[in-house]
Amino acid sequence: MQRVICLIDSFYIGVMLLSFSSVRVIDFPFSIKTTAAIIRIDGPIISGGLMNATDINNALTEAFENRKTAGVILEINSPGGSPVQAGRIYDHIISLKEKHDLSVYAVVGDICASGGYYIASAADEIYADKASLIGSIGVRMDSFGFSDVLAKTGIERRSFIAGRDKGFLDPFLPLKAQHAEHAQLLIDEIHEQFISAVKKGRGERLQLEQVKLFSGLVWTGAKTVSYTHTTLPTTNHA
Repeated sequence: MQRVICLIDSFYIGVMLLSFSSVRVIDFPFSIKTTAAIIRIDGPIISGGLMNATDINNALTEAFENRKTAGVILEINSPGGSPVQAGRIYDHIISLKEKHDLSVYAVVGDICASGGYYIASAADEIYADKASLIGSIGVRMDSFGFSDVLAKTGIERRSFIAGRDKGFLDPFLPLKAQHAEHAQLLIDEIHEQFISAVKKGRGERLQLEQVKLFSGLVWTGAKTVSYTHTTLPTTNHA
């Protein structure tokens, strides 16, 4: 990606690579010793998974607090994951930027969707290939219903609860209208939190008249340019 390569060259560096357990600095024989911290977010963002807020935030803190760091690059290739984990990473990036006055650049791989884009929206600039998939600004809650299966097979469901709604969204019980309504309220609230974060991070670069921007759809990197001011490289490489 031409513009990112130019950015790294301007630091006169080596590159500081952060694996979440250690920092490895590759020095080049230049008189000016500054580093670009590259943090890779590759895969689903899940509590307890390989990509989780605790490990990524520790890496971010290490990168920002290193006195040689001239800028931070997030290499993101993720379909998303937990809104809590993504939100924690987003908030940490915003906080670190305000404290250390360093720029953050997100470089998108094949996909930067949902929680991945949540995190990317905290960056000062986002770079993507024209074929990258970007977006999915939405929230989902999935379940199954097996109450008819139980009735047909003659299996009796026995569930003892304390609290009128403790069986909320139990897949073995018929779905109650008030439970469906409550579930929708939950995901609508989380969706608004997601939207607010994207608006704060991307600011005036968003084309808010494009109402489908927050519909949960994804677009190619080429299309996303017109919606979110994502930057495409001048070459075909992400």
